[in-house]
Amino acid sequence: MPGDDVRFAVISDIHGNRWALEAVLEDADRLSVDAIFDLGDSLYGPLDPGGCAAILLARGVPGVRGNQDRIILQAPAADDPETLRYTRACLSREQLRWLASHPVNSTPCDGVFCCHGSPRSDEEYLLEGVTSRSVALRSSEEISARLTGVEGGLVLCGHSHLPRAAWLDDGRLVVNPGSVGLPAYTEELPVPYAIEAGSPHARYAIVERVAGSWRVQHIAVPYDWDAASRMSERNGRTDWAEWLRAGRASAA
Repeated sequence: MPGDDVRFAVISDIHGNRWALEAVLEDADRLSVDAIFDLGDSLYGPLDPGGCAAILLARGVPGVRGNQDRIILQAPAADDPETLRYTRACLSREQLRWLASHPVNSTPCDGVFCCHGSPRSDEEYLLEGVTSRSVALRSSEEISARLTGVEGGLVLCGHSHLPRAAWLDDGRLVVNPGSVGLPAYTEELPVPYAIEAGSPHARYAIVERVAGSWRVQHIAVPYDWDAASRMSERNGRTDWAEWLRAGRASAA
C-alpha cells in the first residue's frame, strides 16, 4: 500500500461463520478499503469452515495463524473434540496447505504489527486479564511488557473476541477488531468466565492512517445469525447456537 495515508479493514476470529464473513466483506467493500488483514482463528467451528476458506483464498486475504488454526493442523488424535474432527473434514488439502502457510505474526505494511493473541503466545490475551471477578483491560505497563521487541506504532490483535482500542503510554495503539463470527463464549481456565460482545452482530474494524496518525472505527454488522445458529445446532453445538443468537453467554 503505497503512500502514507492508508485505509484497511481488520478481521479476526471468523470461526467458520461464512454468513458473518460475507456480510463483513460486503461492508468493507462498500467502504472502499485498500486491504484486509485477518488475525486468525478463521476456520475452527461447527459452521462452514470450507466456505470461509474458499472465500479467503479467492480474495487473497493475508492472515496470521491463530491458536485454533494451529490445532487444526496438528496430527489427529483419538480424543479430538467432535468440532475439530468436523472442521478438518470440511477442508480440502489445498485449504489446509493455505492455512499452514500463515505466519504466526506479520508486518503487512510499514508501522503495523499483526498477531493473534500476543506476540509471545497465540493463547494469551494481549489487552485483557482474567481474574475471578472480571475480564478487564490490562494497564498500559502490562500491555507494553507483552510487546517487548515489537516495532511499529500500531499493533493488531485478536483472540479475546472483544472490540477494543488501547492507547499506550509509549504512544503505540493496540486494536482488537472483535470477532467476525463468534460474539460470545465460555472458558474454564484460569477460572470459569464468559466473553460477551452483547449482541449477535459480526464485528470488524476500519483502521486509517491520515497525516501520520491512526484512526479506528469499530463496526457491528447485521447478518443472518439465525442461519448460523441452526447450522451449529445441526452439528451438535447448542452452546454455540446460544452464543450466536444472543451475543451473550453464561459462565460455568
